[in-house]
Amino acid sequence: MTVQKQLKEYIAAQPEPKRSEMQELHGMILALMPACKLWFLDGKDEKGKIVSNPNIGYGSQTIEYANGKTREFYQIGVSANTTGISVYIMGVEDKKYLGETFGRDLGKASVTGYCIKFKTLADIKVDVLKTAIQYGIAQTSIQH
Repeated sequence: MTVQKQLKEYIAAQPEPKRSEMQELHGMILALMPACKLWFLDGKDEKGKIVSNPNIGYGSQTIEYANGKTREFYQIGVSANTTGISVYIMGVEDKKYLGETFGRDLGKASVTGYCIKFKTLADIKVDVLKTAIQYGIAQTSIQH
């Protein structure tokens, strides 16, 4: 199955209003990253055990681990969770940056080192979320 088809099925499987909001976020991120690589991670490890919520990824970056190994991974991710939607902004080195820079203006959301979690788009200022996503894209597009 193609990634496009997996994404479509994953979004379609969400109950409303989450389905429409996931579709809206998908379109917004594609508008910011029109030629990006798309990912679909089903949330299972190599043994088939569920280790996370399924998620959609956008873009591509190389992650380097402490042991020196590297792997390709997405820049921005979106996932439905039990209480709403999570947006992952990968590659932000300062784990306080997202919260300190965008947290206060975002609205009703919880912000961690790389995750912005909210119940519904109506609870947040979408333009602030878009700015945070653009920041993440810029951070992971810089070649170190």
